[in-house]
Amino acid sequence: MSLILVVEDEKELNKVLQAYLTRAGYRALSAYSGHEALRVWESEKPDLVILDLNLPGMDGLELAREMRKTRDVPIIMATARVDEVDRLIGLELGADDYVTKPYSPREVVARVKAVLRRGARTQEMPAVLTLGKLSLDTNAHSAKLGGASVELTPTEFGMLQLLVSQPGRVFTRLQLLEAAQGMSYEGYERSVDVHVKNIRRKLKDADPDQQYIETVFGVGYRARKMEL
Repeated sequence: MSLILVVEDEKELNKVLQAYLTRAGYRALSAYSGHEALRVWESEKPDLVILDLNLPGMDGLELAREMRKTRDVPIIMATARVDEVDRLIGLELGADDYVTKPYSPREVVARVKAVLRRGARTQEMPAVLTLGKLSLDTNAHSAKLGGASVELTPTEFGMLQLLVSQPGRVFTRLQLLEAAQGMSYEGYERSVDVHVKNIRRKLKDADPDQQYIETVFGVGYRARKMEL
């Protein structure tokens, strides 16, 4: 039974989300501030976090940064801010999905299920995927290039994993987004470009002479076929 941490300072909303999650078969814990959430995160080690961006004291983005320093557990961010900048900043920090307030608790539960299903699907991948000098350990959720570790967010890893699993095949932005996050963001497929840019930068830092991801204009992206 997966353990879900609900980080939301509106107490009634927090309780409602916990009730819906419990009815859906999950265990749910609550936190009402960033500092309290960090304590629960460290002591209880939840399997997924529902994180409100607008928290008192330490806000959701800062909290996500702290969480990402220790574990790659999925994060679903909840926000009343609808501008794209906040969404992209959150995605770069490793958010696995978004809900925008006001939202339906049923929608949140559906997104929790989708994100956890995506995590389960990654376990069906081969234990290790390779592309040239690049190696992805799908169980450890880690990447190495020429022996050097490449630090990727969960979303970046999911997208790169899909590309590397079938070199030469072109994937649309929507396919990459759904594979990495379990559900698509309506109107935000272009956020994939941000993730691919970040992945390319990190790979180039480790292997400046090689290009691993190619753009197929008007369609999407593909992993470049190459030999060791």
